Amino acid sequence: MPHIAVSDDLPGIRALLAFRPETAEPLGALADALLHAPNSLSRGDRELIAAYVSALNDCQFCRRSHAAIAASYLQDEAVVEAVLADPEHAAISPAMKALLALAARVQQGGRMVTPDDIARARNEGATDVEIHDTVLIAAAFCMFNRYVDGLGARTPADPAAYTARASLTALHGYK
Repeated sequence: MPHIAVSDDLPGIRALLAFRPETAEPLGALADALLHAPNSLSRGDRELIAAYVSALNDCQFCRRSHAAIAASYLQDEAVVEAVLADPEHAAISPAMKALLALAARVQQGGRMVTPDDIARARNEGATDVEIHDTVLIAAAFCMFNRYVDGLGARTPADPAAYTARASLTALHGYK
């Protein structure tokens, strides 16, 4: 049950954003810039980073939402679930494995990132923009996860609730 009086009709972060439209606009713009705008990392890969960090933070609403969006982009739910379970053994590129490892370090704390983490990502072909965006996605999702869970936002148990919304978000973004 949410800790504040938000709409019962909207789940997760959507209810919180509707509660405070003044903060919804910049948060939506940030999510759109990080996850939906043109980038050398695919939208599916960026959504995987968001889902993975959310899983590490045990934020079920964000994990389920972004896993569903990643699966919508990638057209492969099994790969998404494999990444969430164990990215080092998932059928993804070595560069993506390095970026997810970097995201996991950020999730632990910004100072946990080491020169070796950056070198691994670069050695696997990640650009400085991709490294930057991975760190920012991971940091932003730590904030989004804490926002959702800190206010006790409603988290639907039915996977269909996430799948239906995922295709809309994949198509239209976050603004």
